[in-house]
Amino acid sequence: MFPLILQSDFGRADGAVSAMYGVACTVAPAIRIYDLTHDIPQYDIWEASYRLIQTINYWPKGSVFVSVVDPGVGSERKSLVVKANNDTYVVTPDNGTLTHIKRILGIKEARILDEEINRLPNSGESYTFHGRDIYAYTGARLACGLISFEDVGPLYDVDSVVELPVSRPSIENDVISGSIDVLDVRYGSLWTNIPRRLFRQLGIGISDKVEVTISNNTRTIYSNVLVYARSFADVNVGESLLYVNSLDCVAIAINQGSFAKAYNIGTGINWKIKLRKSA
Repeated sequence: MFPLILQSDFGRADGAVSAMYGVACTVAPAIRIYDLTHDIPQYDIWEASYRLIQTINYWPKGSVFVSVVDPGVGSERKSLVVKANNDTYVVTPDNGTLTHIKRILGIKEARILDEEINRLPNSGESYTFHGRDIYAYTGARLACGLISFEDVGPLYDVDSVVELPVSRPSIENDVISGSIDVLDVRYGSLWTNIPRRLFRQLGIGISDKVEVTISNNTRTIYSNVLVYARSFADVNVGESLLYVNSLDCVAIAINQGSFAKAYNIGTGINWKIKLRKSA
């Protein structure tokens, strides 16, 4: 029996998450269920995709993730189960939730979830809670071995798995351009899509200074020179810094403060960041 890990935008204010737990426990009372998060902003498929890639590599082979951020529930959008390149599984709508896994980790195989076969008994008239009736049910059965990956449904072309628009980091004339993918929510740090291997091409070492410019569309929101630090303790409380985060990408923070709140900065492909070594 493998772990079942749940993610959603349901929050904890009502019984939606508990219902998913209940379905999984009905399938197999001894199943081990864990929460990735249920605090994804409502309908935010991009953040759901990012939180999966932030987490999935740290779970053992055979683990089953169920991710339900599904503004198109009840529509013609497909439901998928995919096997990632690290031999974990993800059960989710095909709405872009798999963007980062497909792009960064890679998908070995995808299958369309046959919702007629893999559905909680006596739930056939429900079209608005697939998280409970289809995804949690299928994920639990897969995690405890009641069905195999092949039993989920027919093969689906991995290249056809829906991806959200992304911007790729680049370097030109000793300037790196990237985007702010997501926030370290609790602390307000900015996590960019600039990998450390690209950042190193600027020849910047610990304690060196970096020119940082952040813009939203064509409007410059922030421009300053920051120190490249190994950790928050390398700068004074309240001081800003540039560092490499747990995903091995460049991030921007304020020591014991929220950079995002301080400068009213958001996330997504319209939020651009440029880095240059300071003279």
